[in-house]
Amino acid sequence: MPNAIDPSAAPAPVSRPGYARQKTPGGVAYFEAGEGQPLVLIHGVGMRLEAWEPQIAELSKTSRIIAVDMPGHGESDKLPSGSSIKDFVAWLGRFLDEMKLERVSIAGHSMGAMISGGVVATFPERIARVAYLNGVYKRGPEAKAAVLARAASIASEGVDKEGPLLRWFGDDPDSNRARALTRGWLEAVDPQGYATAYGAFAAGDGVYSDCWSKVVCPAMFLTGDGDPNSTPEMAESMAQQAVNGWAEIIKGHRHMVNMTAPDLVNQYMRHWLATKEETR
Repeated sequence: MPNAIDPSAAPAPVSRPGYARQKTPGGVAYFEAGEGQPLVLIHGVGMRLEAWEPQIAELSKTSRIIAVDMPGHGESDKLPSGSSIKDFVAWLGRFLDEMKLERVSIAGHSMGAMISGGVVATFPERIARVAYLNGVYKRGPEAKAAVLARAASIASEGVDKEGPLLRWFGDDPDSNRARALTRGWLEAVDPQGYATAYGAFAAGDGVYSDCWSKVVCPAMFLTGDGDPNSTPEMAESMAQQAVNGWAEIIKGHRHMVNMTAPDLVNQYMRHWLATKEETR
């Protein structure tokens, strides 16, 4: 069981390479910039909050950006081995309590998207709008078997650094810097934290998949047309179900689209953040 958290305790500052993080008493490392309505950013498996660098730089001009390191990634404490996607969603809820954030917009990428979907399904009253970037939805049998096999192989083979790079990036010049950064993050990630997160990600795509018909806040589903795992069809299926949902498909890009097509992603996110909240 996670340690009890005192939401009234002040976060303790820590200084690390990259963005200078703060850390909550519950062990969540985060970076904060800008003023305005709060926007929480959650990265994917193997990454760290620096993956949101283009969005932090642009969106902090008009919003209060709070980018987090997922458990066992960056500088955040781990969750216990075997934790499920529901445990990661509960972790994010505790973070909102610690930060005294009653209502936020939330954007997640890849597993971060899966967490954001769980958050809006679990405590919708706290979510003003949700952005689901390169997120999965009801994988088919072949894709499900492949991701479960990758999760099972981590214990014996460690963190796969080459497979994600092949799936996530093309050979275009725009991908070169993003690929190099991603390789560095995969090489630095804590193996146990990675294994726990990947296991939850592999098994979690169906847990909250039926929530979208009940989501009434603005919901944007964005992916690249070349993403083989978080496909345009997945984004469009979720968007059709959400009461106030829509899909954005970026041509010529794959999984790390927020890094390889930052100007377009920032444009779509600014539009999403400006969309009026809906209530029922």
